[in-house]
Amino acid sequence: MTKLTDLTIAQARDGLRAKEFSAVELTDAYIAAVESSRPLNAFITETPEIARDMAKKSDARIADGSAGAMEGMPIGMKDLFCTEGTLTTAASHILDGFKPQYESTISKNLWDAGAVMLGKMNLDEFAMGSANITSYYGNVVNPWKREGDDTDLVPGGSSGGSSAAVAAHSVIAATGTDTGGSIRQPAAFTGIVGFKPTYGRCSRWGVVAFASSLDQAGPMTRDVRDSAIMLGAMAGHDPKDSTSADIAVPDFEAALTGDVKGLRIGIPKEYRMDGMPAEIEKIWDQGIAWLKDAGAEIVEVSLPHTKYALPAYYIIAPAEASSNLARYDGVRYGLREEGKDLIEMYENTRAAGFGAEVKRRVLIGTYVLSAGYYDAYYLKAQRVRSRIVDDFKKAWNSCDLLLTPATPSAAFGAGENQDDPLAMYLNDVFTVPASLAGLPGIAVPAGLDSKGLPLGLQLLGRPFDEETVLRGAHVLEQQAGFNAKPQFLA
Repeated sequence: MTKLTDLTIAQARDGLRAKEFSAVELTDAYIAAVESSRPLNAFITETPEIARDMAKKSDARIADGSAGAMEGMPIGMKDLFCTEGTLTTAASHILDGFKPQYESTISKNLWDAGAVMLGKMNLDEFAMGSANITSYYGNVVNPWKREGDDTDLVPGGSSGGSSAAVAAHSVIAATGTDTGGSIRQPAAFTGIVGFKPTYGRCSRWGVVAFASSLDQAGPMTRDVRDSAIMLGAMAGHDPKDSTSADIAVPDFEAALTGDVKGLRIGIPKEYRMDGMPAEIEKIWDQGIAWLKDAGAEIVEVSLPHTKYALPAYYIIAPAEASSNLARYDGVRYGLREEGKDLIEMYENTRAAGFGAEVKRRVLIGTYVLSAGYYDAYYLKAQRVRSRIVDDFKKAWNSCDLLLTPATPSAAFGAGENQDDPLAMYLNDVFTVPASLAGLPGIAVPAGLDSKGLPLGLQLLGRPFDEETVLRGAHVLEQQAGFNAKPQFLA
């Protein structure tokens, strides 16, 4: 018999409906898996008692026929989502002891759909990072290893705790947030599916803010069908969020037709960059062949401002972060370091509470917003962003989806790029353009590199056309037939 923790959401849903096992049994299996996966450091806070209570209520709803779309599914909640009465830290010392008195819209939607909370997932501090090495609570470890090498690898970031836990089967799925690639990049590093929906598809209310014009929540799952199911439960208009789109939520699972005949797949020539590793180019070419064999039409497109996306992002995102993080002052919640006056208390609290990467980005953001530099940096970056949006709009005249690599490499060793911020920022080179344009994007595992590590491909779609993205991703997944498991599960 298949282990309960090896089931996908769709399989577990069928098992619960058929009364092959109960939600409590499923949850207990995952609580044991959470305990055995502690060496990965994927969780900041475990909530087994809350999970068992939620599972009992799920069993009652299944029994009376009122089960929701995520009924009984034990998930991890990235510790950027405020959860009522449960510690919420954003992986930062400055939020020590913070237990919100309210629930984020995304987590409430999932609980209303019957999901079960196993705990709060580790992440890069305030979602700032590409390797999950900036958390106050320590690094997250990727469950994958290089063949013949016991070096700990990073799981990607910032949603590294979520991706590691999904890959290690210690949660059935998890929430992530994506600002410049923080769902798609860690998904690619850990061999899972990560979906960033269109900006505005999922509410940002109750999510600790990094860069407000970029942050977007999304699902991290074992396969594409699970992403469709989970996104359907997460998405929806929220009047509490002024950037939430008042657009009906379609049946995303119904979009998985298994067919891409007639779809035009754009291949952006600017993504074939100098120095691209041969293995990344090879898996990309393989993805093109798979979709062509499945009946899609392949067309070359141009996104001429791609090379400016990364520098524009690393002006806009830190600028918004410096504004958002000004609220952490030690007065109302979280850490407080005393001082001889109010100003010194602010300074002492922020000095002790923020980590090095957060301080670096706040300083960059404050600089580009300062008098004399606002026009030269911030406004120019916003103009570049508009050009990038226009590039994508023109591309949609000739294609329905874009296919690109998800990352410029496979997962790397913890500490390998830690002292080079620029090398770390380059991890987002393939994901940032879509973030700046607010587009939906999905990372799908497509194969292994020469060292046995997963490599992912990315599909991008038109705004609010998640259905076509999922349709294409489902076929890509079927063609790839990726079924490798991390050594942690051996």
